[in-house]
Amino acid sequence: MSDKTSHDSDVSFIRALAELLHENDLTELQVKRDYGENDSLNVRVSRAREVVQQVAMQQPAAAPAPAPAAAPSAAPAPAAAVSEDPASHPGAVTSPMVGTAYLQAEPGSPAFVTQGAQVKEGDTVLIIEAMKTMNQIPAPRSGTVKRILVEDGSPVEFGAPLMIIE
Repeated sequence: MSDKTSHDSDVSFIRALAELLHENDLTELQVKRDYGENDSLNVRVSRAREVVQQVAMQQPAAAPAPAPAAAPSAAPAPAAAVSEDPASHPGAVTSPMVGTAYLQAEPGSPAFVTQGAQVKEGDTVLIIEAMKTMNQIPAPRSGTVKRILVEDGSPVEFGAPLMIIE
């Protein structure tokens, strides 16, 4: 009977953690509950899949901005963007942390990079603010910036694709 009570208590605890995750708009929560010597419960509740889907939904919304300038050539691009996951692209630059992405050093200054710009390995391509600290994100390789997948001031998750450099 005590195992059943313990199991029910654990299920209630996990449900409470899931509610806490949702209510506070968190992406992950990890807790270790010790019951005694050699008896514990490790719980990790995560919504990473949901966040990745939200990031993917934001990308097509960001793409139409340049579309009016080149409507004939832009028509096939959104179809390719929908069928291709930018995170799996070999030239994808992904976020090393959770934070807020900034494409320029400060408001009013020029962007670090623009679409079509040439970058060298190590050049700063954007900044991610995390816990009031500005973290410069370097280009992992030299090449041309093909797509910028985030907007200035937008939140990013760990592993989210930020831009494509080929």
